[in-house]
Amino acid sequence: MKYIVYLRDKDIHQGMMAPIGRKAWAIADLLHRGWLIPPGFVITPAAFWDSLTQSEAAALQLLMQTPRPPLTAAQVLLEDLTPSEAVQGELLAALADLFPYGGQFAVRSSALDEDGVERSLAGQLTTVLSVAPPDLAAKIAVVWRSAYQESLLLYRQRHGQPGLPQPPAVLIQQMLDPVAAGVAFGADPVTGRRNLIVINALYGLGTRLVSGESDADTFYLNRQGQMLSLVQRHIVRKTVADRPNPMGKSGIFPIPVPDALMLVPAINDQQAQAIAQLVRRAGQHFGIPQDIEWAITENGQIYLLQSRPITALPTPQLPTGRYQLWDNSNIAESYSGVTTPLTFSFARQAYEEVYRQFCRLMGVSRGRIARHETTFAAMIGLKQGRIYYNLLNWYRVLTLLPGFQFNRQFMEQMMGVKETLPAALVAQLTAEEAASGLMKKGQDGLELLRTVVGLAVNGVLLPWRIRRFYRRVDVALGKAQPDHCFLGITPPPPPDLEQLSADQLVAHYQDLASQLLPRWDAPIINDFLAMIFYGLLGRLTRAWCGDQEGTLQNRLLSQGVSQGMISTEPARLLREMGTLAAADQGLVDLLCRGERDRILAVLPKFTDLYGAYQNYLVQFSDRCLDELKLESHTLADDPLPLLRAIGAMARQPQTPPLGADHNQRELLPLRRYLRRNPLKAWILTFVLDQARARLCDRENLRFERTRVFGRARRIFVELGKRLFVLDVINHPEDIFYLTVEEILGFVQGTAVTHRLKGLVALRRSEFEDDRDSPPPPDRFATDGMVGKRSEEREARNERIKSITTDDQARQGRGCSPGIVRGVVRVVRDPHREPPLAPGTILVTERTDPGWILLFPAAAGLLVERGSLLSHAAIVTRELGIPAIVSIPGLTQWLQNGDRIEFDGSTGWIQRLSDHS
Repeated sequence: MKYIVYLRDKDIHQGMMAPIGRKAWAIADLLHRGWLIPPGFVITPAAFWDSLTQSEAAALQLLMQTPRPPLTAAQVLLEDLTPSEAVQGELLAALADLFPYGGQFAVRSSALDEDGVERSLAGQLTTVLSVAPPDLAAKIAVVWRSAYQESLLLYRQRHGQPGLPQPPAVLIQQMLDPVAAGVAFGADPVTGRRNLIVINALYGLGTRLVSGESDADTFYLNRQGQMLSLVQRHIVRKTVADRPNPMGKSGIFPIPVPDALMLVPAINDQQAQAIAQLVRRAGQHFGIPQDIEWAITENGQIYLLQSRPITALPTPQLPTGRYQLWDNSNIAESYSGVTTPLTFSFARQAYEEVYRQFCRLMGVSRGRIARHETTFAAMIGLKQGRIYYNLLNWYRVLTLLPGFQFNRQFMEQMMGVKETLPAALVAQLTAEEAASGLMKKGQDGLELLRTVVGLAVNGVLLPWRIRRFYRRVDVALGKAQPDHCFLGITPPPPPDLEQLSADQLVAHYQDLASQLLPRWDAPIINDFLAMIFYGLLGRLTRAWCGDQEGTLQNRLLSQGVSQGMISTEPARLLREMGTLAAADQGLVDLLCRGERDRILAVLPKFTDLYGAYQNYLVQFSDRCLDELKLESHTLADDPLPLLRAIGAMARQPQTPPLGADHNQRELLPLRRYLRRNPLKAWILTFVLDQARARLCDRENLRFERTRVFGRARRIFVELGKRLFVLDVINHPEDIFYLTVEEILGFVQGTAVTHRLKGLVALRRSEFEDDRDSPPPPDRFATDGMVGKRSEEREARNERIKSITTDDQARQGRGCSPGIVRGVVRVVRDPHREPPLAPGTILVTERTDPGWILLFPAAAGLLVERGSLLSHAAIVTRELGIPAIVSIPGLTQWLQNGDRIEFDGSTGWIQRLSDHS
């Protein structure tokens, strides 16, 4: 044929790139090497020239010889261009030869200067999909004319290519009807890292991805030699899939995606691996990382649609460095938002010492602990002012203990990690520990026995350890006398921090740290056992009771775990104070609207209420918003939030707290089943009792942590005052912008700088920038230097970007029953927002124990994160406030002023129209 070249032709070689174009030559080359490519043929540029009249061809040649021809001249000249009868004759012959049964076709450009390394011309020339045979000639002309459209000529001029281009070849291939399609990059197109493969996937055709109309699922795979490990998935909401015209005519039909599939990955992990291998092999074949288009048909076959070099791929910074994974799923409840350097350095030291000690208690040998010193020192990290778990280091610590494969799932559940670690990374961590070379062959069994015995002994001794821990904290805080006082030795009184000098404050802090941090045994052992028993309970209820969604597990726990739990005590006291205040409406109005000093002047007149108020401050003044952040103002500093909460509680109907048997009838089938299986009943009861006890102790021991952090906060506040008096810093609160090491070093003479004002100014500037900037993802990965912003890549499984405000309903986990209808108030930072209006539905991303002071004014509570055992769930049950937790994308879905109705029992939320 004169105008047509089949992709299957054996004589296609590199010298034929000019007549068929770069794109067609690349896929023909791969087709001949056995790759799965849709069959097709190429119409060469000769067909274009022979479709012009002599005058049109002469005029176009003249324009091509002009360095800067008018941008619209060629468009006008080619306005009526159609393939000649000779070209159409060959087109029909080729279709009859290759596609005797008809079908639909993809019509693409294949220019010589298209798909290059420096310039791809991506999106500049026209591609037409799902073309029926009668429309092929017209669509070929559309592709020809697109080579001379104004936007492409401007593109060429910007890239130093004046004049008109040569006409493109046109590639015609069989149109597939894929179940999924997309693109894949053999290197990270943003950072240039060659060890990362990025895949984008959509249901149906990939047209919406190419056009930018829709986001796509993204898969990140790490390449190490020939090995590929799936690092992360980012799954979006997919509402529409483009499909070829089902009637065989030209055109693309948008098909709604079923609700059940919208948040399901468009491809599975095995298909992602296969696509990654495809793009890796393409890069090896062409000698440069490739950008490919792919499609998967209903029978599971993966077709390559095109392959081209990644345009202008950045030069990577080598070496790429160590892969690390960061996650704030659970820690953000304790350290939300931007955190000061003092809080982070204090928390980092605490995590380091506590988990090192935990491994000692579990019987891990000194040698193995010493080998992981750098692991313990980096259990958490700071990114743009936010604290994150250094997730792989947590897994590394867990590999030191028995049952890693079993326990890691429990750890993920307790930490709130939404996505489990990919199997390849699990294998890598296990191999790291096995290849450490520390233990000689045969000694690993002894090491395992030692840690199993250590776990069993600590489980038996835990109640004793908890009692000893409470006493140890009381002694360290001066609330109890040490044991040696019974020998007739009178201990010194608790220090008055306001009377201590800077060096005495430092000595007191170091004494406090030495008494507690190396002996933080009870909380850490209890947390580990809580992780195990909570996970076991979930497995047993799923296996024996058919509780696949985890609702039974949480109902069983919620029926007894709050009894004796310190988290419910503030709620009880607030209810009591609200009842006492409700008798005087003038007092209630003053509590809700009055100034702090005025309230404090009047409050002593109400003897019972004032006594209860003072008792609350004695017990819970450190339980404030962001209570673990040393820079937070406590209720002792400013009691106004507590006073406002009392007023709000006084205005609320006095709903009694839920009884322990509020959903007993739901559990009757379980009890009947267990009566028939006494052994299973005994095992399940034991595990349930242990889970309840450990979770209750977990909350109570965390309050001891709050007390210790409160004392540390007061020590550093006093140190700030001392440095301010010496004119070392400009304000006492500047102390929070220094690290623990810098403060102690300055007082003790080991600091490397004495210009603290300049250091504080720098840190304040960074803090404000971080606070006002969008936060990093809740989960992300880094390679090498963590502090470098460009080395960060998103690795989260959030679906927020895909959630639209058109959705009218959401489903979460109901944790406090009751049906509420009202107006929404989205609170992101309670420190910087006005008080909550009574009767408002409080909506937030996460809470901490200090949020209890906001709850009394709320008619209901919706929380994006959390579980049935989170602080919010426990306290709202105690206060009788309907609540739902674990609602994905909640704070993106709802806005201030939205009217909603929700059921705290079922977890169902409905957004109402304005007239509802």
